[in-house]
Amino acid sequence: MTTAPSAPRAPRTSLALPGPRAPMTPRALAASTAPATSAISATSITPATPAAPAARGLPLGRADVEAAAARIAGHLRRTPLLAGPAGPELPRAGRRLLLKAEHLQYGGSFKLRGAANAVLALGARRIVTGSSGNHGIALARLAAPLGAEVTVVLAGGAHPAKIAVIKALGGRTVRVPGGVAERDARARELAEETGAVLIPSSDHELVVAGQGTVGLEVLAEAPDAETVYVPTGGGGLLAGVCLAAYGHPVRVVGVEPAGTPRYARSLAAGHPVRLAPGDTVADGLRGQQPGAVPYPIIRDRVDDLITVSDAQILDAAALLRRRGFEAEPSGAVALAGAIRAGRGTGLAVAVVSGGNTKAALMRAAAAGPPARAHCTA
Repeated sequence: MTTAPSAPRAPRTSLALPGPRAPMTPRALAASTAPATSAISATSITPATPAAPAARGLPLGRADVEAAAARIAGHLRRTPLLAGPAGPELPRAGRRLLLKAEHLQYGGSFKLRGAANAVLALGARRIVTGSSGNHGIALARLAAPLGAEVTVVLAGGAHPAKIAVIKALGGRTVRVPGGVAERDARARELAEETGAVLIPSSDHELVVAGQGTVGLEVLAEAPDAETVYVPTGGGGLLAGVCLAAYGHPVRVVGVEPAGTPRYARSLAAGHPVRLAPGDTVADGLRGQQPGAVPYPIIRDRVDDLITVSDAQILDAAALLRRRGFEAEPSGAVALAGAIRAGRGTGLAVAVVSGGNTKAALMRAAAAGPPARAHCTA
């Protein structure tokens, strides 16, 4: 599929979250050139004269992301932007691609950012969450040096090696049949039953703000980026990057696995929709429906949503391995989207969101809980 570069657009400087408005209608529905893949384009769809967040008393804005960055600075790595594939590996002449190396983050994924922001802001000492694995690992990693207890509820398709790491870090795990919806429902029940603080993997204001620090770092180091490609599961990372990108002309593109396109379907319908449990090699992106917090942010700021097949995800992961990146399939989704989209000739950034491969997880399980020095400045 070949798409002509879009004309430069003016920066969006405000965010319209829930309130009476007409449903967003995607500008185009583009058929994919790859099997079992579709794209929904929302480029250039801007709410009509949205009010400034402060004027509407909205729950989140860029200031919340900046506050999160200050709060969690001593608990994470500022991951680098590294050179991405070029030439025959990225079949768009003249295009530059950088990779935001969140696979190098403590705990192996960007999830540490949102988890740390929520735990530190809430002062939580007893925590319950539902997770596909990486968010649970992030919380368990934080819990040991902070003296907190973590219970992680996992659905049937959770990666056994990720469960082993959570346990090795001192977390308690609970398995439930069904998909993400059943997992999250059980986590809510456990929090109510035990009085613990519920910290969802994406559907929480503090988690979204923490994930948005990825976007702050990208735009600080690559202010001339034309496009940022963001892997999209529960939507916390995409929503956070959207918040960070307000006031900046960068295009924000969410990339979903073709088997679980909950945001693409929801934006096309004009309201959140729930999908049946889906399967994808990107085990961290198997959400069934948009979160109440991320959805309106994504609806009102995202520029495009594209989907990629499992074959495209595995090809991107193999490409990353050839270049020395230890990325799990979920972590390769944004690169798969960047390769597939092939839009524009300027600088693009793809977020490599996680590096919890089987080998990396085995090392993490053997290492056990981190020393306090690994979690604080």
